[in-house]
Amino acid sequence: MTGPDGVLVVDKPAGPTSHDVVDRVRRALGTRRAGHTGTLDPFATGVLPVCLGKATRLARFLGGGEKVYRAVARLGFATTTDDATGEPLGPAQAVALDRQAVAKVLGPLVGEIDQVPPAYSAKHTGGARAYEHARAGRAVSLPPVRVTVHALELVDLSGDRLELLVRCSTGTYVRALARDIGRALGTGAHLTELRRLRSGAFGLEESVLLEVLAADAGRSIVPLGRLLPELPAVRVGSEGRAALRHGRDLGPSLVLDAFPAPDVVRVRVLDETGGSLLALAVPRGIDLPAAGLKAPPVLHPDLVLVD
Repeated sequence: MTGPDGVLVVDKPAGPTSHDVVDRVRRALGTRRAGHTGTLDPFATGVLPVCLGKATRLARFLGGGEKVYRAVARLGFATTTDDATGEPLGPAQAVALDRQAVAKVLGPLVGEIDQVPPAYSAKHTGGARAYEHARAGRAVSLPPVRVTVHALELVDLSGDRLELLVRCSTGTYVRALARDIGRALGTGAHLTELRRLRSGAFGLEESVLLEVLAADAGRSIVPLGRLLPELPAVRVGSEGRAALRHGRDLGPSLVLDAFPAPDVVRVRVLDETGGSLLALAVPRGIDLPAAGLKAPPVLHPDLVLVD
C-alpha cells in the first residue's frame, strides 16, 4: 500500500488520542506510513502535524519547533493530573484575584525555567512511564527539565477562570505551567482547556478538520518541497540526483547554486526546479593548514529521500 508524501496538519478535536488521529489519517489516505510529530493529550485540541510517506523520516526535524497554545485554567484547586481529567487534591476555595496579582506570578515563569513534569506524564522513571506508577498508586518523583517559555500572556481573568496565550519550546507541559501558577498564587489551579495554535512551521490556517478528513485531506497535504523552510537550500541536476541515490557526497560541481557557507549546519537539497526535496545534507571539508591538509568542501547526505 503506497500513499502521498508530505505533512497533513489536522485540527484535532477533544477526545481521541494523537494515535487515534494518525489511524484515521491512514485509513482516509490509504497509507501505512504515517506518524505525528508531537503528542497532544486527548482533551486537547488543535494543530497535530501528521507525517506521511517519506516525510515520516523527517519527523525528528519537524517536531522540535516553537509551540503556541491558548490555555484555560481554573483557579481554586489542583488535581492529580494537573488538568480537568484528574481528581481534586483538596476542596475548592474562593478566588478573588486581580490581573495585577496574576501578572506578577507569570513573570518568573517566562524564559528558561526548570519545570517538573506532571506525575501523570509519559516520562520514563523506574522502568516505566510516570503515569503507570501514578495509576498504580506509587509515588512519582520526576527531576526538573530545562524548558523555555518565550511568552506567557494573560488574555482574560474572570472569577476563577484564567485564560493564557503560551509560546514555548517543545517539551514544555502547559499543564505544569497551570499547576505552578496556582501554587504561586496560593489558590491551586488546573488546566481545563488547551488548544494548540501552532507547532513549528504548521498553523491552524492550513489544518483540516478530522470530521471531513476523507474529503479534504488529499488537497491539504504540505508537500516535501515546502518542509523545513528555515534550512538553507541548494539545487542539483540529474548528476547530483544520481549521486544522492547512491549515497555519495555532493561536490561544488554538482551544486547548481552557490555552495553553502562553512558555518551552515544542515541544508535541504532540492531538484533543479526547486520543487522536490531530495535529501538533507551536512557540509563537510578538511582545512588544517598546520598539518598541510586541505580538501574541497562537500555536502554529505545524512538523509536521502530520492528513489
